[in-house]
Amino acid sequence: MNKALTVVMWIAISAIVLVLVTVPVSLQAHLVMGATLLGAMMVIKLLKLDGNWRLLLLTFGTIIVLRYAFWRTTSTLPPIDQLADFIPGLILYLAEMYCILMLFLSLFVVVRPMPSHVSIRLPKDEPVPTVDVFIPSYNEDYELLAGTLAAARDMDYPEDRFTVWLLDDGATEAKRNHPDPEQAAAAQERHEQLQQLCADLGCRYLTRARNEHAKAGNLNNGLANSTGEFVAVFDADHAPARDFLQETVPHFGRDSKLFLVQTPHFFLNPDPLERNLRTFEVMPSENEMFYGVIQRGLDRWNAAFFCGSAALLRREALATNNGFSGKSITEDCETAIELHSRGWNSIYIDKPLVAGLQPVTFASFIGQRTRWAQGMMQILIFSFPLFKSGLSLPQRLCYLSSTLFWLFPLPRMIFLFAPFFYLFLDLQIFTASAGEFTAYTLTYVVVNLVMQNSLFGRWRWPWISELYEYIQSVHLLGALFSVVRNPYKPSFKVTAKDESVETARLSELARPFYLIFLLLILAIAMTIYKIGAEPYQAEVTMVVGGWNIFNLILAGCALGVVSERREGWGSRRVAVERRCEVRGADGNWVKAGFVNVSSGGVAVRLPNGAAGLGRGMPTSVRFTPLADNIGIDEMPVFIRSVTQENKGVIFGCRYMPERGQHYRLIADLIYANSGNWQARQSARQVNIGIIRGTIRFLGIALYQTGRGLGYLLRFGSGKVLGK
Repeated sequence: MNKALTVVMWIAISAIVLVLVTVPVSLQAHLVMGATLLGAMMVIKLLKLDGNWRLLLLTFGTIIVLRYAFWRTTSTLPPIDQLADFIPGLILYLAEMYCILMLFLSLFVVVRPMPSHVSIRLPKDEPVPTVDVFIPSYNEDYELLAGTLAAARDMDYPEDRFTVWLLDDGATEAKRNHPDPEQAAAAQERHEQLQQLCADLGCRYLTRARNEHAKAGNLNNGLANSTGEFVAVFDADHAPARDFLQETVPHFGRDSKLFLVQTPHFFLNPDPLERNLRTFEVMPSENEMFYGVIQRGLDRWNAAFFCGSAALLRREALATNNGFSGKSITEDCETAIELHSRGWNSIYIDKPLVAGLQPVTFASFIGQRTRWAQGMMQILIFSFPLFKSGLSLPQRLCYLSSTLFWLFPLPRMIFLFAPFFYLFLDLQIFTASAGEFTAYTLTYVVVNLVMQNSLFGRWRWPWISELYEYIQSVHLLGALFSVVRNPYKPSFKVTAKDESVETARLSELARPFYLIFLLLILAIAMTIYKIGAEPYQAEVTMVVGGWNIFNLILAGCALGVVSERREGWGSRRVAVERRCEVRGADGNWVKAGFVNVSSGGVAVRLPNGAAGLGRGMPTSVRFTPLADNIGIDEMPVFIRSVTQENKGVIFGCRYMPERGQHYRLIADLIYANSGNWQARQSARQVNIGIIRGTIRFLGIALYQTGRGLGYLLRFGSGKVLGK
């Protein structure tokens, strides 16, 4: 009976929505209805009502969005016999319909995100499962690998029940026997160094004959040479906290069909947008919306997928798929969709248990996103999720949302250049008056903002998604077309992470951003001209001009993104509160305290004049590690800076590691306590609201436009203009 009532209720609600969407009303009546629904949404949002109220807010927003889609479909397309207007008008219309489709797919995914899974522990009376920890590597720096290996080796888990493997594709037999003597010597040196490092840290070193099938092939080689019941995967720049296995392994005991426990990727350093715009310390990072909301939404539908790192997988499940999938260059998502289609399950633990590094330069950032976009397009082509056998309907929709998302460069570029058709070519690609545009389009845009802020406000500031999409679209559009032309062409390229920007400069990918900015400036000049020359079309011209100004704001902000600020190696310091001792100039140990740590060094606070130390002096630090099996030992450091404070003196020190034990101490300081990362992440996750967020974005855009133009004059006018 209850099921029948539910069906009747949904039919009734759908009928009401259908009537509200399609009923023909005057422009004034639509404005009144839109304002009423929008007002109700704002009340629900301001009062922070949740549960069914949140669903009601989304329902009201859906009605306005569907009314806009109905109006665009029935009233705004140019006549089909006027092909010069109709073709670009249809392209713009399809771009908007794609955005509406993605809106509804994302609403389905995140309408009720899964709450965080409760931490559980392994039963004391049951055997402890064996785990193989895979760290695939290609060309990463020795110091970076040492930190990750040390952190993995000292995870809180019985030592005889897990094995850490360095899977080295940077020193394969083929590379060590390369015809070029220099390349062969470099590969041999790497091979010997990393073998010794693994021996010092108690890890296993494994390479193979040649680099085949990229990362997937490397992982599968690890599977072939190991026997653990479960496999943990960490990228070379993703170091785990001590509690990673304690937080993930126990969940497999609850579900024999569970193949994956995925955890979020937390980053110690900013991406190029955060670094160049100086937003890293205050604004949620881009990935936090995916890991904070979307993955929890996918988890609701048993569709949380493998993200390539920070995950634990069941070997038995991988065996049914012949290991990690390697048909696409995104082996992680491809492996997940294959195993989900075979009836295996996944869960997502919303707790940062690894700390990694992001690309430092804009070029590396675009290279990483190119691989993601091309790989997801390959999955869309090879395993079209909507028709993938074995998946449930919710899983089909979830994977469709995840793959179709990467088509965003196409509509983003269409929206960027659409005003030019009217301003420069006088084409009527959107047949509507200024009043209709305001009544329908403006309310649609505002409703979109309210819905997005209600769903993602803590994890994404207003307009930041548009900026991220724009800076990627300029370079990703061609990459997507190349996949469509030849789905088998893209190859796996490792993203450089251990980089630095030693001097301020323009990115080598900056040129198209400046050229687009110039075109948008010319479009503003044309807007002013058309208003004067064609006053009878002034209203429409001003609407199109306003659209162009919004594009100009995004484009101006992007100039700041490609204006690379000077900054050293990618890691940022993390605040810690732990006691330590520092060896003074007289050889005696002085009590001190850590202020912050990073992958490159540490800051310690000492009483004034207590140690007789100064800048440029070597010394040692010792402390009690969180890992019981490390033991107290001295860490050699070099004092790089001395800062006087009321509470004492802060010494900025650089690590000077000499053996594997020192890397274990460094890893214990930086990575052992995942609580540091959770606190840092939570401090940034604040919903600043639509109005304040918009004002903040406009301020950033204005400043970054000026800074970007200044960099052009200082570093690259000839290069950008092609001279």
